[in-house]
Amino acid sequence: MKIITLHKPVNQNELFEHIQERLNLLFKEQRQSNISFIISNTPNGIQIKQPELYEGVLFNIAVHYDELHITRNEHYVDDVNSITIESILNSLFKDISGARGTDLLREG
Repeated sequence: MKIITLHKPVNQNELFEHIQERLNLLFKEQRQSNISFIISNTPNGIQIKQPELYEGVLFNIAVHYDELHITRNEHYVDDVNSITIESILNSLFKDISGARGTDLLREG
């Protein structure tokens, strides 16, 4: 699990809307691909899936006040699409946190 601090409280619904608006668009631009991901806002967090290509949830982002607890599907850590999504998510988290930025608290 990776834990990122945003240095300000974040609302899960706000983060979900931001990811839903931007993730697929940015992914298509970066990868020059027609792959789209399903982004769901669940009680357990924001989930990112692509059931045609991947079994299970690729990413789950649980919001804890000003921290994001990010779980990544261990079967796809070296997959180029998964790595691209992670990079895009990091930039989207910085968007949400504003001038305060983000810090990686823990990865592992």
